[in-house]
Amino acid sequence: MLVQRVSATRAFARTAPHVVPVLDRAVHRLTRGKVLLSARMLPGLVLTVPGARTGRPRTTPLACMPEGKLEGAWILVGSNFGRTGHPAWTANLLARPDEAVVNWRGRDIPVRATLLEGEERARVWEAALVFWPPYAAYQRRLEREIRLFRLERR
Repeated sequence: MLVQRVSATRAFARTAPHVVPVLDRAVHRLTRGKVLLSARMLPGLVLTVPGARTGRPRTTPLACMPEGKLEGAWILVGSNFGRTGHPAWTANLLARPDEAVVNWRGRDIPVRATLLEGEERARVWEAALVFWPPYAAYQRRLEREIRLFRLERR
């Protein structure tokens, strides 16, 4: 798929973080939570979690991997488009795992975040690679391990 090939490039990693979230936030706000542009490629949600240092709400549109048959669990991949640092939202989830809210298909849902580790992380990582193969290219470029979180309804 062309979109996957393009999204695995370094050029995409340089430009997408400055363009995709801005467009997603604007369209999401204009449609009152009903439309998320990036969700045309991958399922997406909007995560709101207090900042790790400031405690002020931070809102970030993200691709997600829905988990299970019921709409109540999602996997988030902290790939940061294959850039070196962990995305800020991952630090916020680590600091305040019980204070997150996702907007999923126009509905706000309080969630609890769990950082996946060990065998569970390995299993979910394999599923994420099937779901979106460019994650493998992102990981190859990085020295850090990409963080994976499971969000579950509280």
